[in-house]
Amino acid sequence: MRSDVASLPGSPERPNEDWVATALPSSGSGGTVVLLDGVTPPAGDDGCVHTVPWFTARLGGALTELSASRPDMSLSEILSRAIRRTAEAHRDTCDLSHVRTPQATVVLARWDDTSVEHLVLSDSVLLLESPEGAVRAVLDDRLDRVPDEILRSLAATDRLRNREGGFFTAAADPAVAERAVTGTSPRARVRSLAALTDGASRWVELFAEGDWAECHGVLREEGALGLLQRVRILEAADERAGGIRRWKLHDDATAAFLELGPVSLPRAR
Repeated sequence: MRSDVASLPGSPERPNEDWVATALPSSGSGGTVVLLDGVTPPAGDDGCVHTVPWFTARLGGALTELSASRPDMSLSEILSRAIRRTAEAHRDTCDLSHVRTPQATVVLARWDDTSVEHLVLSDSVLLLESPEGAVRAVLDDRLDRVPDEILRSLAATDRLRNREGGFFTAAADPAVAERAVTGTSPRARVRSLAALTDGASRWVELFAEGDWAECHGVLREEGALGLLQRVRILEAADERAGGIRRWKLHDDATAAFLELGPVSLPRAR
């Protein structure tokens, strides 16, 4: 198996709020990848004394440990338990009922010799490549359905955050795990996979430089850092041209590419 991960902060003045990890069992069979995009809160009170990087590190660490060590649990169960564990770590010091309590998007994938499981919550992206080279994007498009005029209003956005008819992120309520997009693919039908925060998926979704298959091709040929550098070049060119196609010039951008390799066959007895 080949693993390639890269992450770039959106600004040198701010900490990177993305989080990514891959884990492989000592047997060498199977593995897991976890990718989070911390939600940058607007200026003002969010009810929490901790930073977004604190939250994503806590949640990401719990997701990595559980997904790598608990094959008996589904990915939804793992996300629920990880959210609960993270909430307990700061329940006594913070107001977890605040609508802007620290939160993150989630991509979680786990595989063994028989299957590849996946979970996506909010606007990060998972790409699954078949042995023939076809690429399928697993998306949670609920945020995309919210009109731009609503997203321009902080109060209107807050009314839809983690609410039915709006969009969902991993925050303090374990029940949100049931809202995630989940599925399972036969291991033999997945040659590689990739996970992207929305700062990396801008190459497709904002700048329209190619489709998901072409994006996956860039990851394969140039690596995760190659894709992120392409995005930064496009952002710089857009700024020089006076572009207004984004909420912020640069966003934290993270990508993980994993070549799963051939399926391991059982050893003859």
